[in-house]
Amino acid sequence: MEEIKHLIDHTNLRPEASLSDLEKTCKEANEYGFYACCIPPFFVKQARQLVRGETKVVTVVGFPHGNSPVEAKELEVKRAFESGADEVDAVINISLVRSGRINEALEEVKRLLEVTRSYGGVLKIIIETGYLEEKTIYEVSKALAATGVHFVKTSTGFGPRGATPEDILIMRDAVKGTGTKIKAAGGIRTGLQAMYFYLLGVDRIGTSSSLQILSDLKRIFKS
Repeated sequence: MEEIKHLIDHTNLRPEASLSDLEKTCKEANEYGFYACCIPPFFVKQARQLVRGETKVVTVVGFPHGNSPVEAKELEVKRAFESGADEVDAVINISLVRSGRINEALEEVKRLLEVTRSYGGVLKIIIETGYLEEKTIYEVSKALAATGVHFVKTSTGFGPRGATPEDILIMRDAVKGTGTKIKAAGGIRTGLQAMYFYLLGVDRIGTSSSLQILSDLKRIFKS
């Protein structure tokens, strides 16, 4: 159970989240020992103060559709790290990927990775698997690993579906032998789901249902 808990990015990216909701998310990440809190960009400075260095701070860029200009994404990444983020989850340009212009999408990623490296941060790229065919999931994940991104991530939680075991198996095969890791996110709400993804070998789990997952896991391991 502890291994799974320490993989969780405790997430609150709901558009209606109040400031007190976001503050609660950060405090819960500390209290329960999750790997990180994942919050909107404007709240990064406050999150850094709230976690007091005990928990990582993660935020998002180009979220949730990935279709903002690359210059805007670069500025978002820069601002995130300067505000105190440890990691950034950026959405790939889904329109370019779905149009077969993967190389152009990768050029954008390389620019974001360059900014990230200048701050010594971690970059995760969300490919929104629910919009992609299996072949494209594999091709994009493999190409991203070749750029040196730290993580390939399944979903935003705002797309047509969340992470599936099939996604993870494809992505795991695509990044095999590289330093790129996998983050499963989107629709992970129960302890059984989290345990399944853990057993499939994911390196991080993004969820807003972290407390329910912990409760489920306690029952599972107690029985």
